[in-house]
Amino acid sequence: MTLRCFVVALCVVQVVAAGSATRKVMSERASVIDPRCKAYPELGFLLETDEGKPADTQVASVDPAVASRGRLVIWLMAPKDELFELLNGYGLHVIQPHYARHWFGLKCQEQPVGEHSRGNLRLEAATGEDFSDEVDLAKPDGMMERSHQFVRWLSEKHPEGDWDQFLAADGSGLDWEKVIVSGASHGSTTAARFAKHVKVARVVGFCGPRDQFQAWQGLPSATPENRYFMFSHVLDDGWVGDHYCRSWRMLGLGDFGPIVNVEDAKPPFGDTRRLVTDFDVGGSAQVAHGAVVPGPKAKKTESGGWAHDEVWRYLFTHPVERVGDPVAAEADCELDLRNRPPKP
Repeated sequence: MTLRCFVVALCVVQVVAAGSATRKVMSERASVIDPRCKAYPELGFLLETDEGKPADTQVASVDPAVASRGRLVIWLMAPKDELFELLNGYGLHVIQPHYARHWFGLKCQEQPVGEHSRGNLRLEAATGEDFSDEVDLAKPDGMMERSHQFVRWLSEKHPEGDWDQFLAADGSGLDWEKVIVSGASHGSTTAARFAKHVKVARVVGFCGPRDQFQAWQGLPSATPENRYFMFSHVLDDGWVGDHYCRSWRMLGLGDFGPIVNVEDAKPPFGDTRRLVTDFDVGGSAQVAHGAVVPGPKAKKTESGGWAHDEVWRYLFTHPVERVGDPVAAEADCELDLRNRPPKP
């Protein structure tokens, strides 16, 4: 891969890779796009590091040569170009906004944690609205508004990318029913919590959601339940503790088919919303946790390609109206984890 960076008043990066010479990767600081942006050091939510380096850079990518599916993926973790390149190849636009996501070890530390404590903080981080007593974020610093301003900037600086299709007609923000919210672990949990509050096109969660002591998973959902898609590894410790099966069950995903092991099935996986893998990760729960997204831990084919390419394509593009048959709840999945000792 060759990297050509042209620095002018903006930071716009063009990536030229084999097979995707038309793909564009762009970045800019949130505080340059929107001067209203502020830092919240108590959350680890910064505009600059202690060394004065930018900490609020946001990333976007699209391949204008690929027919657009009319969907914008908002990724709620650190940038992951291996994933973004695949998504662009599927005809999806991608952005990774800078928002408050480093609070997890800093806030909601009471014991026992309140059953809405973390869910409310996730919602405030996503919306910039007042849901949590632990933080006080302004609207320009929520994921929603930072994403809105970023897409506005992209539509001006890269009109050939057709970014303006994701802006609401009334100018109030994004057209959220064209948005796929996605993330891994902490990010997948925030994506699902946000989708409970705002109707989106789809949720794609990797190695999550967690929040095993929270109640938000059982709340009514603005996003129809058939739009939630999940994928994790069975050796991830989120399975040992029943975190994932609990969240998936409370989200209502059992109404759309069983848990399917992708190593034993092919797309469309019975149209289910719950996918797992058990490929060899050397018995490591840590490796298993990150093995379901493109990267060094992911499964490869003998030729070096991504073994789960068709799984990821399914998660992000399978028609949401196509669903599997309802199944009974798994008998070995505990919902009340507050009052249960951890499994050995």
